[in-house]
Amino acid sequence: MDNRQALDDEAVSPVIATVLLLAITVMLSSMVFVMMQGAINSVEKSEPDVTVSVKGLSNGFHVVRITSLDQALDPARLEFQVYNEADLNSREHRGFVDEPDVYGAIGSNISFHDRDAGYSVTQGDYFVIDSETLGAKDGTWSMKLIDRSSDVLLFDVKLVIIEN
Repeated sequence: MDNRQALDDEAVSPVIATVLLLAITVMLSSMVFVMMQGAINSVEKSEPDVTVSVKGLSNGFHVVRITSLDQALDPARLEFQVYNEADLNSREHRGFVDEPDVYGAIGSNISFHDRDAGYSVTQGDYFVIDSETLGAKDGTWSMKLIDRSSDVLLFDVKLVIIEN
């Protein structure tokens, strides 16, 4: 037996070599894909684009309705504040939208109503504020909503009063 025949007997067949090369290529490609996908997902989402309307009712309530919103938001990450612009020492009313005495609450001083019941803040949802009970019907009060996941102010609106 010569050297050449001995090497042929010990060598990997071309089919197995091709399969091994393909497997290595697929594994490397998968690793690169996973790493790149992590980098792509870490890019921040665009800021939400939101518009609201405010309606003061003659019974002392205000309704702040989300008239347009380009993405659904998590109520657990949204902080609301109802505050007096004229008196910085006044008592501020604040909390998160998902709190039990706010989210879907009836008879609460500040309540949030999820129109589609999808446990998300979307277009058409609204806040009801009992301005009379809060002492917020003198025309100097405002409401703002802040997305705490990105610390973005979504809106800051004046609570307009209705004269009888």
